[in-house]
Amino acid sequence: MFDLRAIRENPDFFDKGWARRGLKAQTPAILSLDEQHRAVITEMQDLQSERNTVSKEIGKIKGQGGNADAEMARVAEIKEQMPALEEKERQLGEELHTLLSSLPNIPDDAVPEGKEEDDNVEIRTWGEPKRANDIKDHVDLGESLGMVDFETAANMSGARFVVLRKDIARLERALGQFMLDVHTQENGYTELSVPLMVREECMYGTGQLPKFREDQFQTTRGDWLIPTSEVALTNTVREQILDAADLPLRLTAYTPCFRQEAGSAGKDTRGMIRQHQFYKVELVSITTQESSMEELERMTKCAEDILQRLEIPYRTIIKCIGDTGFTAAKSYDIEAWVPSQNTYREISSCSTCGDFQARRMKARYRYAGEKETHFVHTLNGSGVAVGRALVAVLENYQNADGSITVPKVLVPYMNGTTVIKKEG
Repeated sequence: MFDLRAIRENPDFFDKGWARRGLKAQTPAILSLDEQHRAVITEMQDLQSERNTVSKEIGKIKGQGGNADAEMARVAEIKEQMPALEEKERQLGEELHTLLSSLPNIPDDAVPEGKEEDDNVEIRTWGEPKRANDIKDHVDLGESLGMVDFETAANMSGARFVVLRKDIARLERALGQFMLDVHTQENGYTELSVPLMVREECMYGTGQLPKFREDQFQTTRGDWLIPTSEVALTNTVREQILDAADLPLRLTAYTPCFRQEAGSAGKDTRGMIRQHQFYKVELVSITTQESSMEELERMTKCAEDILQRLEIPYRTIIKCIGDTGFTAAKSYDIEAWVPSQNTYREISSCSTCGDFQARRMKARYRYAGEKETHFVHTLNGSGVAVGRALVAVLENYQNADGSITVPKVLVPYMNGTTVIKKEG
């Protein structure tokens, strides 16, 4: 959501920001609705004020034994006018809210120009990508080990689900536990166990609704399954005024995530890259306006560190304006090397949303001794996507005989198992 006063005072700033995202000027429609809305509110207030004044006159006139029929008729007339004005105010307010809710965040000046992901800018790489002619993909590796089962999952749930067995199931769990330990014990994040179902206002608060309604799963009672624990973690400060001294808040959770993938028909239909249900360790920061960009750099390094410890080659890119998400002001993607595809694939996206989500959630902070409040800045990032990390480990650590070497940092989480191989 956006500050209407700021739009009134500097419409060019907003139109230029949205123009970078390929949108036509939006402020003429916003300001027109705003003007109409405010005019109706003023008319209602004026009528109410008149009604109060006339009502007092009626009391005086009657107290003096006079005839107040004209005044009483005016009060009745005002009473009849009010419902129509109230409905008009509601409709205009709803139109204005719908329009503002549909508009993406204003991008930071540092976001590079570009229309699609091919225009993203690589800023650093780490590790030496594994290239070989006999590389197998994670599907063939997992199925040959008897530990990755898409057929059984499809029989139960349809496409884009998987059943993991034995050591690969344990490896998935090990990855999540390892990431949580690093982020909580070394990176200063507080672990939360959060609900997997949230109310509509929470999905609205973090920007999944109304824009991405078709990408979400909704329950029969109206709750929404979280597409990422960002939704739950960020909404923990909903409608609160925080002490500036307590910021930043750094939160993490390891949860299943649920996505319709409505916009990805035909993409990544093979394997575990794009699933309806997957696990992710999420990082969320709630911070001050002044420190959000510094916090974005820190968060990105925390996510990169996970891949370095796993010894997975990766690259970090800054997303161009055409590929920057709806709620984000600036984003980095971390892409892990996937040998079977001979390319890097996204495994984490770290973003600052500025005050975009905070305005929707009414989440603010205040400095000690001051009355004025400010909207917090929110950041989120994968620390990292466990399913995609599992793909990266399986493919980068594969051996010629089809076995999988367990990364050294995960061996303690695997009860000392160093190699995953077919039983019997």
